[in-house]
Formats: sequence, structure tokens, C-alpha cells
Amino acid sequence: MKVFDLQCEHGHGFEGWFASEADHADQQARGLVECPLCGSPKVDKRPSAPRLNLSGAPRGEALPPPALPARATPEQQSVEALWMRAVRHVLDHTEDVGPRFADEARRIHHGESPERGIRGQTSPEERLALREEGIEVHSLPLPEALKGPTH
Repeated sequence: MKVFDLQCEHGHGFEGWFASEADHADQQARGLVECPLCGSPKVDKRPSAPRLNLSGAPRGEALPPPALPARATPEQQSVEALWMRAVRHVLDHTEDVGPRFADEARRIHHGESPERGIRGQTSPEERLALREEGIEVHSLPLPEALKGPTH
């Protein structure tokens, strides 16, 4: 098992677990590696502190410190954790109506469907039309990894 320190283009750091270096390269090439926070597929491996076997190092010779991966500040980690909890709350307490979002939002607004929290996909133009009709909607980009069942 290979564990890599990864970072997306937005600076979100996370670990990736792969069967091998080749498995990581294969998944990366097929676009299967993405940031669990923002869903960005632009992910790079970060330098990580290696495990050093110093038994063969000459005595008295200082080794340079290993390069450490870029990490989010505690404040960034706190914000990211809060965002993830909020996203999970939305996923756990809303119904996914998929591409029928705009139609279902209108039915709820006009009393034709029971009132409830829904989520789904719609175009920016349709979202604007809903707002002009007095139907409040909010965009919440979700990483692909969170679009399936949550645990």
C-alpha cells in the first residue's frame, strides 16, 4: 500500500492510498483522483518526509532535514472541516431530485408537491429563472466522491 500526500490546485491537502505507484499513475491518468473537498481533478503529489535508514550513514555527518509537504494552516483546516460537515448535513437532510431540480422546486413552490429540502442539478440560466420567480436557490458544488451515498 502506498500513501501519498496530495494537494489540489486550490491548496487543499489530503492523503491518497493506492495499491502501488503504478496504480496511482493509472488512476490519475484516468481522471479518478480528485480533491475530496472541492472535487478538483488537478491534484499533485506533494513531497513527504521519507523514512530514512541511517544505519549506513557516516558518523558525525549531518543529514539535511527532509522536505515536508505544504499543509493547510489550522484555520484553513478548521474551515474545511466545517464546510465538510455542512455538506454532509445537506446531503443527509435533502432529497436528490437530480436533473429534475428546477421542475420539482417549482412544484414545491406552487404547492403541487410536499414541501421538503431538495438538491439536484440545474443550469445557471434555470437557476436565475427560479430566483426571478421568487424561488430561493443556492449553489453548493459537491465533489464527485460525495455525490454517492454518505456514511
